[in-house]
Amino acid sequence: MFKLQICTRMFTTGRIIFALVFAVSFLGYLVWAYRKDAKLSKKYYKGAGFILLILIGIWLLFYGFVRLT
Repeated sequence: MFKLQICTRMFTTGRIIFALVFAVSFLGYLVWAYRKDAKLSKKYYKGAGFILLILIGIWLLFYGFVRLT
């Protein structure tokens, strides 16, 4: 019961509303920025997935070599 009283004093209605508005606004901005940047990302990061696969393969080879020796 004591912890419940602390939480009710710590999180007032105004703070809860502020947190919800902030979270929704922040997530909205992230979605907007991602959609805006997605067009440029396709242009500038073409082939990045292939390089990532090569790096993961090198890491797996190194890991396998270390485990065998």
